[in-house]
Amino acid sequence: MTYSTAISSGRAQLVDFRQRTLAVARLRVLLVAAMFVVIALAAVARIGFLGLSDRTTRTTSLEEALLPSRGEITDRNGVPLARAFPAYALWFNPEALGDTGSPLVQDAASVAAQLKQIFPEMDEADVAARLASGKAGYLRRRVLPEQANKVQALGELALEMPKENDRHYPQGTMAAHVLGYVAADGKGRVGMEQVLDDQLSDPARRATPSALSIDMRAQGALEDELRRGMLSTNAMGAAGIVLDVDTGEVLALASLPEFDPNRIDADGEKYMFNRVTNQVYELGSTFKPLTVAAAIDAGVVRDFGKRYNAHPVKVGRFSLKDSHFLGDTLNVPETLIHSSNTVTARIADELGPERMRRVMMDLGMNDRPAIELPARGFPIWPGEKWPRLRNMTVSYGHGIAVTPLHLASAYAAMVNGGIFRPATMHRIKPGEAPRGTRVFKSSTSSRMRQLLRMIAVYGTGRNADAPGFRVGGKTGSAEKPGAGGYRRSSLVSTFAAAFPMDRPRYVIIAMLDEPKGTTASSFQRTAAWNAAPIVGRLVPRIGPILGVRPDDTRDVDMSDLEPLVGGGA
Repeated sequence: MTYSTAISSGRAQLVDFRQRTLAVARLRVLLVAAMFVVIALAAVARIGFLGLSDRTTRTTSLEEALLPSRGEITDRNGVPLARAFPAYALWFNPEALGDTGSPLVQDAASVAAQLKQIFPEMDEADVAARLASGKAGYLRRRVLPEQANKVQALGELALEMPKENDRHYPQGTMAAHVLGYVAADGKGRVGMEQVLDDQLSDPARRATPSALSIDMRAQGALEDELRRGMLSTNAMGAAGIVLDVDTGEVLALASLPEFDPNRIDADGEKYMFNRVTNQVYELGSTFKPLTVAAAIDAGVVRDFGKRYNAHPVKVGRFSLKDSHFLGDTLNVPETLIHSSNTVTARIADELGPERMRRVMMDLGMNDRPAIELPARGFPIWPGEKWPRLRNMTVSYGHGIAVTPLHLASAYAAMVNGGIFRPATMHRIKPGEAPRGTRVFKSSTSSRMRQLLRMIAVYGTGRNADAPGFRVGGKTGSAEKPGAGGYRRSSLVSTFAAAFPMDRPRYVIIAMLDEPKGTTASSFQRTAAWNAAPIVGRLVPRIGPILGVRPDDTRDVDMSDLEPLVGGGA
């Protein structure tokens, strides 16, 4: 090979090497670019998947860590009713000092005595026994930071203070039967804590407070007046509700005695029973306006001046009579004003059991009350066929037992134009109230507003007539059933009211269970003297709060009915 040929061959090899190197470099660049394209496509696909899935609504673990362990419950105005917050607990760990023979530095009795100084309500003997037993366990839940500091200052390593999430009810016992409580397992019990358990526990939903329909200002006033009435008459219990007649929203609901959801003990468990939604009663004469409304609606009552025989009614071997003689005859306004059993029974007899039964069913009296709360009592319903006597006794509230909530919803339908709507514990936005179902004609409702107002002006409801608020309503005093018949010494006293009667906004039910005749009630046990005054004091307190101000210049026009009762004499 010549020199020139060798040079040419070397140049060719060099060119070939460079071309191969360049090809490899290009291939590497293409591979890197392809990898970037794949990664980019995967990222776009992931973004698209998340955008189309519901996972975008879920909070991240960091966000979940910042959220409370359970959602907040508020009233309709945003006032906090139930909150989760970090708290301490007092735990006894007998193994904290190891195998030293004794889990405590001091003796059990001495440690229990010192804990008693920090927690005055603690049972010292019980704690001493638990410490001496050497068994691990909680000595106390819900320990305040300053109390935790005092416990640590005792120098007992076996007394540990684990940090836990706790449920706190800043309003104390107020609205306890509405709220319920959270048990040790973290689940809601009894009230709206149970109803909203899934929502309050869901990380994606608990960031937004759950607003109830109640107004804590009205709730506080209702509980205060019920408690005053219960204590002043030595009653064994009380119940009350304030209901919006146009939406079915419950503005206040109380059952006394109450319990403390912050501290569930034996007394708390005893008082958890909700008298408003879960206890059924014979509510007596509060049913009389419903009977008259049904009769007006059916055309049985047309002439309000018609006189009815007011003497006792004989039905077989039974005799239906009034508590005292009211006169030989009464018309419809006088019947309600003076609360006559006999005339109401005669009106129901003309109406007939089938029509009476249908109206009661339309008002939901044959089923559990319509509300979200889990504790709902089943009424004592007379059955499918009502004999003549049963129809008559139901007309004045005997032989049928329902909850106070049943009564509140029925009165709302009677005064709001005739529309029945289920009660609700949820706040309803303006314009979103349920349409409801018609039970009474609008004209019937208008008549009943007149008659209820007359009862408060001239009849048994006079102690409920708050000046300027145009209250109307009906008393009811029913003997409680017992072994062998009714117990004459045990009454359920109820006042069912609405206001203002020229344009009803709210229904109020106030009930006392077994009130006694005391000085405060003029030694009377009937609703006119104990339940009606509760409403008379409550309405001026909650009226302005709920947008109803007193006005002495307006009232229901009763001019066509007043002459029938001698101008109110």
